[in-house]
Amino acid sequence: MSELRDFVADLLERRGAAVEALGPDRLEVLTPAPLRQQLGWPELTHLGFGAQQAAGTVAIALEGDWLDRFGALLADEGRWSERELRLPAPAPPPSDPERLLDRVLDLPNATWRLQGMSATWTRCLMLMFRLTALSDEKREQLIWLGFNLGTGAVINEILAQLRPALAQVDDWHMPDTATRRAAGPGWSSAALTARLRPVLEREARDVMEPFLRTMRRRLERDRDRVHAYHNDLREASLNRLLALDRASGDRAAADRRRETLRVEAIEREYRAKLDDLRRNYALRVTVEWVQALEIYVPVQRLEVLIRRRKGERIIPLDWHPLARMIERPLCEAGAGLDRVRLVCDDRLHLTDPAGHAPCTSCGKLFCRACFPNSCPRCHQTR
Repeated sequence: MSELRDFVADLLERRGAAVEALGPDRLEVLTPAPLRQQLGWPELTHLGFGAQQAAGTVAIALEGDWLDRFGALLADEGRWSERELRLPAPAPPPSDPERLLDRVLDLPNATWRLQGMSATWTRCLMLMFRLTALSDEKREQLIWLGFNLGTGAVINEILAQLRPALAQVDDWHMPDTATRRAAGPGWSSAALTARLRPVLEREARDVMEPFLRTMRRRLERDRDRVHAYHNDLREASLNRLLALDRASGDRAAADRRRETLRVEAIEREYRAKLDDLRRNYALRVTVEWVQALEIYVPVQRLEVLIRRRKGERIIPLDWHPLARMIERPLCEAGAGLDRVRLVCDDRLHLTDPAGHAPCTSCGKLFCRACFPNSCPRCHQTR
């Protein structure tokens, strides 16, 4: 919780509050009048960020509406910014770049060859989203995504290594003209949306999977409990009906009608209980953009020649000295979070295996980067 505590302390101080840390998970806040009206706090407030809280302490966590309240304080301030991140000392280039490329390049239907390597700057985009899942329980999670706008690669793992370093930087620099020119242009909103959507959907599914597993277990437990209860009632009524079938007379006929109506009522109640379970466990997921940061970082750029049949294409891959990691190649259709890439015949697009899968209607293999909307043979819409 230290990151959340530090964020809240910094935000409140910027809004005029006097903040004192009373421990690793507690703050004492003297709040000015305008801020008290916005947050609904008394003048002197104790905030807690741990699992155990003292009496009279306001508990702050990612769950609940606190992020919404703090977001209202920020409004749009700080949601999009850019900075230059410099090396503390000159870093030597990798001594064996081809060995690095072997770790990240897996081209089953093409070959590659390193053409050269040079020092330059690139522009990385770090995006933060808040995922909220609401069912019988509520779960909130932050998702961080990263793109290298110079090469088109997804660099989530590299930016995860850089985030602690970013938090410790005190002397930020705005990129100068030479750095911007070396880093190249950014993406249009349409290009960013097209690249972002599959990556965000994949990350959201991965983040949600533990929550979904526990929700399914609770649903199966409640469904089995409801079924067992109503099945016992129904079996008891059916057994009484079997016994009444051997009896005759008006009283036996009335008892049979009563038990038949009881069986129908039990079945109706069972269906109603199942409908209640469906409504209770219905899942609603929302993903909201929270913040974006463009970071200009120094890199070693590797130029790689890709060959497929008679075609060839040069793609850039960056080695990041700040994280001492090389990024995976770009993926022009699909999430691109794995290292395997297929190269298409027409334009030598690099896609993940799902981006070159057969059409579900006619079975034709085709590149989703060349034909993003429909199959070129049967025109079946994706």
